[in-house]
Amino acid sequence: MLQLIIGSLDDDQAVDTVSIPLAGKSSIADYMVISSGRSTRQVASMANKLGDRIKAETGRPVRMEGLPTADWVLVDAGDIIIHLFRPEVRSFYNLERMWAFGEAPAAPEPLSVIEPLAEDAEDPRTPDDGPPDDLDDDED
Repeated sequence: MLQLIIGSLDDDQAVDTVSIPLAGKSSIADYMVISSGRSTRQVASMANKLGDRIKAETGRPVRMEGLPTADWVLVDAGDIIIHLFRPEVRSFYNLERMWAFGEAPAAPEPLSVIEPLAEDAEDPRTPDDGPPDDLDDDED
């Protein structure tokens, strides 16, 4: 079953998949699988496909939580619990550390950051751009 889950996540281009053995640490499951998708759409798609593949293999449906928002979807496959995250959410909750299995991968940096103008920089607007931002002038 673990190989089916890992294979399904690989097929769906999951990112940073880890498998944590829970036998002897917890009675909730034998394994916990944690993986990331790049968007809520990918996380939801991975969860749905995983549920379909597990049901086709075992004949039992899986339970899922968090599918409507798909920031974090929990898939309960009985002996294996699967957590599918968006990277930012995974980094925030850091389940790997909670189970003493290392650190979650860092969330990716934003694509671009707009730097503020230095205090001594000239205003790049032209006179056609309209009035300055300080509209507090009560001088009538």
